Amino acid sequence: MIKRDLLGVPVTALGPEEAADRILAWAANAPTGRYVCFSPADHLARAHRQPAFAQVLRRADLVVPDGMGVVWALGLLGCRQVQRVYGPDATLLVLAAAERAAVPVGFYGAAPETLARLAAAVRARFPGLRIAYAWSPPFRPLTAEEDEAVTRAVNASGARILFVGLGTPKQEYWMAAHRGRIHAVMLGVGAAFDFLAGTKRQAPRWMMRAGLEWLFRFCTEPRRLWRRYLINNPRFVLLVAGQLLRSRRRRTPTTNDVSDRGIVLPEEKPAASGMVRIRDSTGFRLPL
Repeated sequence: MIKRDLLGVPVTALGPEEAADRILAWAANAPTGRYVCFSPADHLARAHRQPAFAQVLRRADLVVPDGMGVVWALGLLGCRQVQRVYGPDATLLVLAAAERAAVPVGFYGAAPETLARLAAAVRARFPGLRIAYAWSPPFRPLTAEEDEAVTRAVNASGARILFVGLGTPKQEYWMAAHRGRIHAVMLGVGAAFDFLAGTKRQAPRWMMRAGLEWLFRFCTEPRRLWRRYLINNPRFVLLVAGQLLRSRRRRTPTTNDVSDRGIVLPEEKPAASGMVRIRDSTGFRLPL
């Protein structure tokens, strides 16, 4: 497991199974409110221009690479054999582990119909899993009283893992605001609710492996996702290129190392002995 600073956000390079194991370990040890962000390139590009969102990602207990662009960027930064931790797949891994460990789970987000289909699909696939909580919030900000009621309901349900499907960046802000208040490990899994419920289609696996999932999703939802894929993703590429360039400049000397050899200064005259007078010189590094 390796953690790298990527555009100012600490991203952890670990496999999906290892991520699921860590989440289950937290859930089994009386969690006091942790949250996990599954971050594609859009997250990191957004964080670079939105300091508040960057702070949300930095406060997360775990940020994992959910996107081939992030996987490739980590590889360029020196991480070896980086794996993508894809939100929908990680959701299934965590649900399977929760069923085996008898850890109750909950779901927060999505439309009522989607949430009902999701719960039915999860029960059919994991019959021994206890779904302790499921609620579809209204498409408006909650009042302070409503928010407090949600917090009490989640805690009273006994859910130790809470899957949050509000979409980015709403779900990340929501998890950060409820850290320490909701006694569960919160996972911001976004579109996993729709994919597992069958209300949206996933990209073919070959497109995911080739880093072309963005093209599939853009073609299926262009009006909603155009900014993410046509603006934020190219911005991410440029930002990563800049980070790599700065990193290489820091490792490469900008002047010749002349500390171990002399430089003949033209204005100096030869010494009386006929030998050339030598002045020691030290190099300096230009600020990056």
